[in-house]
Amino acid sequence: MKHLAAYLLLALAGNESPSASDIKEVLSSVGIDAEDARLEKLLSELEGKNIQELISEGAAKLASVPSGGAGGAAAPAAAGGAAAAEAPAEEKEEEKEESDEDMGFGLFD
Repeated sequence: MKHLAAYLLLALAGNESPSASDIKEVLSSVGIDAEDARLEKLLSELEGKNIQELISEGAAKLASVPSGGAGGAAAPAAAGGAAAAEAPAEEKEEEKEESDEDMGFGLFD
């Protein structure tokens, strides 16, 4: 990841095809030693490719990945009256959980 970050910094600065020595120089400026094997793999994977196009393709792929977090929040809001009826049951469950947590041991026993 650090090698890719250095590569992207160099690309943003105008160096369209950063070399291994360029990336090593950036990493060493912040006290990081570059790993030659990973650096060579990164450069071989990115060789001849436009970084802007790769970023655009990656963003399009990420946009199609479902996150799953938003769907659950809408269901209780749509239920309306049912949510109010379920509230007392939730309070009972919380009381049960609290009594289980104690298990007969006090904080200073």
